[in-house]
Amino acid sequence: QVQLVESGGGLVQAGGSLRLACTTSGRTFSYFAVGWFRQAPRKERDFVARIGWTSTGESTDFADSVKDRFTISTNTAKNTVYLQLSSLKPEDTAKYYCAGGHTGAGRSVNGYDFWGQGTQVTVSS
Repeated sequence: QVQLVESGGGLVQAGGSLRLACTTSGRTFSYFAVGWFRQAPRKERDFVARIGWTSTGESTDFADSVKDRFTISTNTAKNTVYLQLSSLKPEDTAKYYCAGGHTGAGRSVNGYDFWGQGTQVTVSS
């Protein structure tokens, strides 16, 4: 069983930054992609970013709405994936989830097998 725990959410003013962390435990060797999604009240869970690993290296992908503002990094020693949120906008307000999946997991929620409980990000105008 894989567990994922998000942290780092909070309240920030527009234009500010936050760094979210997704710490994994369990049989993480079976999973080669970590995705970030977000869900605002009464809306669907949307893709934000992902990082995946293959024998040839790692790859990242970002939603168009965040690709110039968010970045992904990892600390493999801590089994942690970070999502750096910069130049935040009120429309970025949502609960952010990280998820674990196999290397082919892409932008769809259906590609991920394990989910964290989420961390709230609120951006004030």
